[in-house]
Amino acid sequence: MFALVDANSFYCSAEQVFRPDWRGKPIIVLSNNDGCIVAANRQAKELGVPKFAPYFQVKDLCVKQGVIVCSSNYELYADLSMKMMNVIGRFAPDQHVYSIDESFLSFKQSYPAIKCLHSQGQLIRRAVWKETRLPVCIGIGATLTLAKVANHAAKKLPGYRGVCVIDNEQKRVNILQSMAVGEVWGIGRRISKKLALMNINTAFDLANMPNGLARKQFSIEIERTVRELNGQVCKVWDEARADKQQIFSTRSVGERIVDYDSLQQALSKHIAIAAAKARRQGSHCKTMMLFANNSPYDEHPVSFKALVYFACPTHCTAELTKAMTEAAPKLFRLGVRYYKIGVGLINLTSQKHVQLDLFNPPKANPALMNALDGINQRYGTDTLFLAAQGIEHKWAMRRELLTPQYTTQWQSIPAIKC
Repeated sequence: MFALVDANSFYCSAEQVFRPDWRGKPIIVLSNNDGCIVAANRQAKELGVPKFAPYFQVKDLCVKQGVIVCSSNYELYADLSMKMMNVIGRFAPDQHVYSIDESFLSFKQSYPAIKCLHSQGQLIRRAVWKETRLPVCIGIGATLTLAKVANHAAKKLPGYRGVCVIDNEQKRVNILQSMAVGEVWGIGRRISKKLALMNINTAFDLANMPNGLARKQFSIEIERTVRELNGQVCKVWDEARADKQQIFSTRSVGERIVDYDSLQQALSKHIAIAAAKARRQGSHCKTMMLFANNSPYDEHPVSFKALVYFACPTHCTAELTKAMTEAAPKLFRLGVRYYKIGVGLINLTSQKHVQLDLFNPPKANPALMNALDGINQRYGTDTLFLAAQGIEHKWAMRRELLTPQYTTQWQSIPAIKC
């Protein structure tokens, strides 16, 4: 048996952890630069606030209805997610963190010792709430897909109170019949439309689809989904994920960049982010791509790109930044108001198999990079950084409605008055 533990409206719930007075009230969380609504809790949705809509379109509605609006507090969300996953991981020998707010558990080695899976689910739910103040729902099923289905029932169907265990045929059929096919894990909008033309509208209809037809009309992945809906284990989480073949860092800026120095600083910042990711997975970069463009909605949309090749693959922030300073003039045009800046490390290779060049000795400084990563990991991101990034980032991401980073900054630690 597998369990899926999923936090309810995670971003919104995380904002309520240190603000008990916000619990039970409508909350939304905005995307980068306070652009779109990326999270809305149940109370906000009931007031008619649509998810993924531009904030400026619903700002008046939010003010009228008293909706609490927050900028994305990624530092807080990441820290609370880690704490939540640590609590969940205590309840099973095998855990797979699927996303920032979802985690699978496998009871394969411990199921015979668990007298009641429903009670176990309630125990996990209470422990997560007690230790992190994050509400979660739990679905348990014989396959990963059925665990997802059970989690959907625990959240959306009445009577389950946050925990659903699909442990008999009647319950499996009833839940699948009440679930739209588009809500099944791995069934996207395009596939849903094609299934509707085949008169397959519910998850139960999909489960009754012949396996061969699912593979012929769609793919082997859809066939696996069909089999999993019928209780046959076909999907497993990877014990060791493959390294990424490309690493990108890109973001729209809070204030348009119009000068060369700011453009260099923004590129340097993204190089630092991408290079740190490469070092974490043990990869070196053979080719670096730099790009910058204004908004596609500007009167004259333009974009610029430059490729930098390295004779000896590297993941050294200093070496990558130096190469960027030589290529950056290709990206800058006077009069262009840059909106989106990014860096891509492509053509990656494992540091265990780096091919050196006799006539181009490595310029990287591994000891320096280890010190840089160690200090930043211990004391926080950008505790130590290259001067090329600059000190004051006027172009930094706009987060005007940012709440305190209660768990990651000393000055934001809540004060308790007794």
